[in-house]
Amino acid sequence: NRIKGVETPFHIEFARKSKSRNYAPTLIPVGTGGRPVQGVIFELSEGTTLEHARNILYRRETRNDKSYKHPVNPTENSVIIEEISDFNGLHVLYTKIGSNIEDLNAEILADLAINSAKAEAGKEKKDGISYLISAKQNNITTCLSSEYERTILKKTGTKTLIEAWEYCQK
Repeated sequence: NRIKGVETPFHIEFARKSKSRNYAPTLIPVGTGGRPVQGVIFELSEGTTLEHARNILYRRETRNDKSYKHPVNPTENSVIIEEISDFNGLHVLYTKIGSNIEDLNAEILADLAINSAKAEAGKEKKDGISYLISAKQNNITTCLSSEYERTILKKTGTKTLIEAWEYCQK
């Protein structure tokens, strides 16, 4: 089951460069800045153990088949599985990864998104511009979203994010 339209109990922002997306900005939970967004809860089958659920989430996030082990000394690159024991009557797990963008602002986000769209990630639509388009389609807006989008359009001389992505493919 998918439970849609659930507001996150934490704030989200485009605060992490994703290596697998040619360093495109991606959304993560943040301690400062950002805002809550509408999310989806995946309800697992009855009898699914917390350990199995942690492994499913960890494997989804890391795209590998390893089991989750909570890091003893986490770094900004550690994938941490956080838990909320009673969120609207559910036990909820979510991933938390550290921010790795210094001086977080729309200019930096736009540069990262454009560069990723011009790289290999752009050809596969796994770049920052495509990621921002997807976030918008899912009604996810953060404190920086609007300015981030305007800056991409200004830097590419385009009117829409789709045109900006196409510009980067030339």
